[in-house]
Parts: sequence; C-alpha cells; structure tokens
Amino acid sequence: MSKITTRMKRHVRHVLKDENPTIWVGKEGLTPQLAAEMEKQLQRNKMVKVRVLPAAMQGEVTAQAIAANAAEQTNAALVEVRGHVFILFRKRKSVEPEQPTGP
Repeated sequence: MSKITTRMKRHVRHVLKDENPTIWVGKEGLTPQLAAEMEKQLQRNKMVKVRVLPAAMQGEVTAQAIAANAAEQTNAALVEVRGHVFILFRKRKSVEPEQPTGP
C-alpha cells in the first residue's frame, strides 16, 4: 500500500464528497475484474470511490476487510472507510522515457 498524508486524505475526501461511487462490490466479492477496473480508474483519476453491497458482506467479511484487500491488490492508499463506502487513492505512475543505448 502506498503512503498518504493526512492533508492529502482531507483533500481526497473533499473532492469525492459529493460524488457517487463508481464501482460496486457485489455478492461475488472482490473479483479480478473489479480489481482491474479499480486499477484503470486509479490510473485515470488517481482516486476511486467504491460501494460494498450488503450481499458481499457474508460471514465475517466486512467492508473494512474488503477495502484493505482492494488497497493491497491495487497498491493504493486506503483513504477512508465510512459505512459500506471506501475511497482509494494512488499517485499516477510516471512513465520514464527510455535511454538510448550504444553509439
């Protein structure tokens, strides 16, 4: 998981305050397809808001556990878990230009 400062957490919460979740975790749980979609949205927007539906939380699985697992899989920082909604943030990966080799 990446590190995030308290000030940055506050900024991300403020930006996504009025936004609706863009990804929903259903009864299948955190599937590879959902992780890939989170990865794509993190690349594009640096942040993603996810809702965990009640069907996904069966047994001892909680929204906090799903959020921590999602953050680990996407190598993102878990900003906040509030009820069944959580926010992930990750800085964009910079693409370094390749250095020419040889004469």
